[in-house]
Amino acid sequence: MKRKIAIIAGGDSSEYEVSLRSAQGILSFIDKERYDADIVELRGADFDTLKHITDYDFAYITIHGTPGENGLLQGYLDMMHIPYSCCGVLAAALTFNKYACNHYLQSFGYKIAKSILIRRFEKCPTAEQVVAQVGLPCFIKSNVGGSSFGCTKVKTIEQVMPAIEFAFKEGDEVICEAFMKGTEVTCGVYKTMDKAVAFPVTEVVTENEFFDYDAKYNGQVDEITPARIPDALRDEVQRQTLRMYDILGCQGIIRTDYILTDDGQVMLLEVNTTPGMTATSFIPQQVRAAELEMRDVITDIIEDQMKKHQ
Repeated sequence: MKRKIAIIAGGDSSEYEVSLRSAQGILSFIDKERYDADIVELRGADFDTLKHITDYDFAYITIHGTPGENGLLQGYLDMMHIPYSCCGVLAAALTFNKYACNHYLQSFGYKIAKSILIRRFEKCPTAEQVVAQVGLPCFIKSNVGGSSFGCTKVKTIEQVMPAIEFAFKEGDEVICEAFMKGTEVTCGVYKTMDKAVAFPVTEVVTENEFFDYDAKYNGQVDEITPARIPDALRDEVQRQTLRMYDILGCQGIIRTDYILTDDGQVMLLEVNTTPGMTATSFIPQQVRAAELEMRDVITDIIEDQMKKHQ
């Protein structure tokens, strides 16, 4: 009999629509001869939608944002004894908090930009204090959002406080981060009990101020796979991403974004543990560039996670 797969999408963030598009991507990629798959649309954090989740053998989580990327849904599925596609509660909670994750990885030698964290219900620094610590230009963004929602590239001191208010629309924590000049790249990887796979690195080139929503989803970007970087630098990006996978205790596919500075440093931007799977997303592009099939990659992940839960 075919295994039944629930592709869980939706959630409770600005990335709701992106998540539904990712779910359609997963549904198109999944091996129909091996699996019967349904999209289960979770609105907000209404877990009543999942009351029939035990009818399924496996959950493929493709929620970007809460509750699917921060560990809440993973904890629920753990209690229901349903295996799922991505990392567990601890790794999900840690990687969802960009500030905590980057500083944790810094202790393992990863290089990160200078940044400060602002919480909604604590005293907010002045614009002058922000600029004194991270300089100009800088990025001000939500600590928990994705798809560049709530993100502003700040060039003047007058833009600091409006940018902070804008970022707070996405969540209760905001990061002010120093600008890193260089080439943006991203690398996807996954591991099973039998193998470790690093996909080709993608170079991100946009005429926009940064890799914003329009660049990501409305075609205002050139995504070049494989990236036009030296082989040694490509190998280092892949090595760092695979090592990070083990440090964080990840499962399934992750995608990590970096800035390669002009002097050859690999600077960590952020880790994505439920990366986008839309037609324009990086992972399907990288899988094609590796001359692999998304169907086989997804089968690898499902079968590996099922074995671990036997």
